[in-house]
Amino acid sequence: MDAIEFLREDHRKVLAMLDRLQAAPAARDGASDELLEARKSLVTEIVIAESQHEAVEEQYFWPMVRKEVPGGEGLAGPAVDQEAAAKYLLDALDKAAANQSDFDEMVERLLHDGRKHIRYEQDEVWPEVRAAVGADRLGEVGEQMAAAKKKAPTRPHPGTPPAPAVQKIMGRAAGLIDRLRDGISGRGE
Repeated sequence: MDAIEFLREDHRKVLAMLDRLQAAPAARDGASDELLEARKSLVTEIVIAESQHEAVEEQYFWPMVRKEVPGGEGLAGPAVDQEAAAKYLLDALDKAAANQSDFDEMVERLLHDGRKHIRYEQDEVWPEVRAAVGADRLGEVGEQMAAAKKKAPTRPHPGTPPAPAVQKIMGRAAGLIDRLRDGISGRGE
């Protein structure tokens, strides 16, 4: 699977989760504790999916864009900035309780910012990448991303620089630790 198709599949899954989250009853709607916990579980699923997605993008996709696409820095820079901001929001949501006073506000930001980021990548970045990068190279990067995702962090790590080399080293270590923590706590099950 090529890099763009790999990312498109991730985007499709995340957008479906965002739609479910938007439809889920919130504290402001008077949702029961049980419904709020279900909403929190969905947020956790999104945090896991986005953490893995962003990690492999930073390791493989954005470096390719910067190096191989004319004007690539101008395309990658805003996306990486958006992703850096998202890590702080995802981290806050991951640590928040569903009945926390600002939880619904954070969810609204996630819904808005997540969809905006996906539109930017799909509408602005991908056409430029398709025009500049050959199918073989996109296939190679897609395979690298698919392999890396299996070991990618399941939690946001906002303090980790988005540099590809740092992400490749720290990402694997963070992914291992995250999975151990997830297994012990039952998170994401």
